[in-house]
Amino acid sequence: MNNKQVLPKVIKPKLINGIEQTSMKIIDVEDEATIKNIYISDCAMETREANKVDFEGVIFNKVDFKGIILNSLELIDVRFENCDLSNANFVGAIIHRTEFINCKLMGLNLSDATLQNIYMNNCNGQFIHMNYIQMKNVILSDCIFENSNLQHSKLDKVEFRKCNFILSQMSGTSLSGIDLSNSNFEGVSIRPEDIRGAIVSPMQAVDFSKIFGLIIKE
Repeated sequence: MNNKQVLPKVIKPKLINGIEQTSMKIIDVEDEATIKNIYISDCAMETREANKVDFEGVIFNKVDFKGIILNSLELIDVRFENCDLSNANFVGAIIHRTEFINCKLMGLNLSDATLQNIYMNNCNGQFIHMNYIQMKNVILSDCIFENSNLQHSKLDKVEFRKCNFILSQMSGTSLSGIDLSNSNFEGVSIRPEDIRGAIVSPMQAVDFSKIFGLIIKE
């Protein structure tokens, strides 16, 4: 069995030159809206729910999405900087070539979403829901996912860099071939078959051995 980690090659968002010069505020989003190639900053979305919204080639800077429900959302070539997406509902979203930088993602619901070419850095994703998602070419760096849900999901070329998954639920998600060694998985709920083939540190090996019913004798 080859358990060598296959590192993701994440494609960055494709954004137009000088996009910062298009700065504007948007507080309302209608059903089936398509918003492209603009820089949206320093505002709060007053829309509570919208369907089939597409954002393409957009930078969000200091935008408040708290509690918003966006059904059938598509994000392509998007960057979120210093945004608050706490308790937003993006169930079933298609998210491609998108970055989340210094964002609050607490309680964000991404279940059933498809994430490809994604980079998250320095984000607080406590209690985030990522059940039944598909991740491909994804880097999660210096993020907090404590008490998160990442169950029954498919991870392909995913890298964890110094992330916190303490007390998270990960049953049904195979971590085979993924390097967990510099992240914290203390108290995680996972099945033996899900952790088999993962790359772990010696201390993690002791912790995970409990899942297999082993008793470590000193």
